[in-house]
Formats: sequence, structure tokens, C-alpha cells
Amino acid sequence: MTEIVATTPGLYPLPDWAKDDLADLKGHQKSDLIGGDENNAITGAYDRAREEVVDRQQTAGLDRIVEGQLRWDDMLAHPLAVHDNVDTRGIVRYYDNNNFYRDPVIEGELTPDGDVAGELDGAAQLVDEGLQAVLPGPYSLAELASDEYYGDDAALLNGVAQFLAGELEQFPDVETLFLLEPSLVTDPPGDGDDERASNAIDTVADAIDAEVVVHTYWGALEEKVHAHLLDADVDALGYDLVSDHEQTIYNVNEYGTTESVALGLVDGQNTLLETPEEIRERIEWFGTETVNDFETIYATPNTELFYLPVNKAEAKLDALASAANEEVSL
Repeated sequence: MTEIVATTPGLYPLPDWAKDDLADLKGHQKSDLIGGDENNAITGAYDRAREEVVDRQQTAGLDRIVEGQLRWDDMLAHPLAVHDNVDTRGIVRYYDNNNFYRDPVIEGELTPDGDVAGELDGAAQLVDEGLQAVLPGPYSLAELASDEYYGDDAALLNGVAQFLAGELEQFPDVETLFLLEPSLVTDPPGDGDDERASNAIDTVADAIDAEVVVHTYWGALEEKVHAHLLDADVDALGYDLVSDHEQTIYNVNEYGTTESVALGLVDGQNTLLETPEEIRERIEWFGTETVNDFETIYATPNTELFYLPVNKAEAKLDALASAANEEVSL
């Protein structure tokens, strides 16, 4: 019988009070709401916000609990933006939307610095079971970066993968790791690079003893990229059913997929609220349209949640958890 696991890709919106407090503490400049040199007041505000976000997920009844990534003002680029060997420069549009991040320019070797591990340590003290880690996948993180050190795309991708693997080695115990790889959809790798992207994901996945989900979104994967991803040693691939369900179904039926999958069932960028019934119908539709018998289906928003107002994001958590707790016919 397929297990339905309610979870999210993380990157939650900051609670309103935290936005106000942090803006005041950091000089009312959004571009400064980031960093590893935080004083006690700033650290305390983030700790309080993390507790609030974790508690809200547990109240909703999610099966996997994320730290929230509330410090990630540079979104998926965050692990680079806070690194000592990376210079953050001008503002860059974040994929094809109205969010922006600081351009992380790599000027030296990406050695693990434990930044994300420290955040997870804080969450681990609040979660009894079901802790889920979130990281940018190596291909997406390399695509978001500018390189002045590694010299070519292959070396950069390998350096980023080794960096993320080193970060994972410092993580507390987690049940699941979501590697977020939207660039595989928006900027798909070409011939040769698609195989290297799969190998880079392998490097990261092999560094942790947890269920590894490679979650893609903002559309469907190109066929060849999808085929190469199946060579990666991961437990589940993630599919964005909100953005492109037809091509996704074609890919799965034509090339197969992993024994478990993550399904982007809830729109992470739209305030329209899905009902638990609608979410269950989408899961059942996927099961009907594919020939696979899945071990686990991770029911999740298709994208990160920081695009949404807090109340809408929380309502979507409630709907996901409710949908997963009811029997689904597959």
C-alpha cells in the first residue's frame, strides 16, 4: 500500500513580527537581512521564528517537518551567500519572477562551513520525529552562482556538489532530504552536462543516510534530463503537477520513475486555497494515469512557500496534512 507523506519544500515566509523586528535590528535594509555575523538579538529573533514555524507544522499534522529556512533571503543561493569565499554583489532576478537575490560570486574553494547544519541543529531540538532537511540541488546552486575560481562549468558543478556533501556530513539525523532542483527545468543541461548533473546529485545523496528526494518544479523536465535523473541514486523524484501535469505523465510512463515520488499538488505561488478533497483527487489522478505502484508519495506544494502570505501558507499546510491523513484510492 502506498504511503502518503505530507511535507513541503521549505523556505517559509517570515512571520510578520519577525520581518518588522529584523528590519529594525538590521537597519531597515532588506539586503542586509542575511548573514553569518548576526548579533544575539538577531539570532534570538530567528530562533523564535523557527520555533513558531516548526510548531505550526506540527499543529497542522505534517509528516515531515522542515526548519523553515527563514534566514534564506537569497533563497536557494543562501548557502553560497553566507560563505567566506563568496562575494555577494549586485541584485539578480530569481528565476522568472519578481523575487531577487544577491549574485554569489565564488572567489575561492567552497569548503563546508556548517551554516545550514547549525540551523538544523536548532530544529532538531524542537522535533521528536520526521525532521526533513532542505538544500538547493548542486545543479541549481551552480546555475545561480557566478564563478571566478573553478574555471569551467564541470569543475564548478563538482565543487558545488562536494561543498553540499560536506555540509550534509555535519547535519543532525534527518529522515528525509529534499534537494531543490528547479534549474533542471528552467535551464536544462545539454548533452554531457545532463549526465554530470546526475553524477553531482549522486555525490550529494551519498553523503547522507536519509531518504533523498530530488524535487523539480516550474514545469516538466525535458525527456533526456528526466532519463539521466533516473540514473541518480536517489529515493524519489519530484514532479510539479501544478505547472505541467501532461508532460510529467508522459515522462513517467515513457521512461519510468523512482519507486517513490514527490508530487507538487499545491500551488506555492498562488493564494487560492486547495481543499483536501482536491489534493486527494490529484494524487488519485496521478495514480490512475501512471502504471507504477509507488512505495511513498510525498504530497507537497510545488514550490517553496516564501511567495505566500503567512496565513495562506499555513492554510495550505492544513490542507496537505488533512489530505494525507485520509485514505487515497490508488
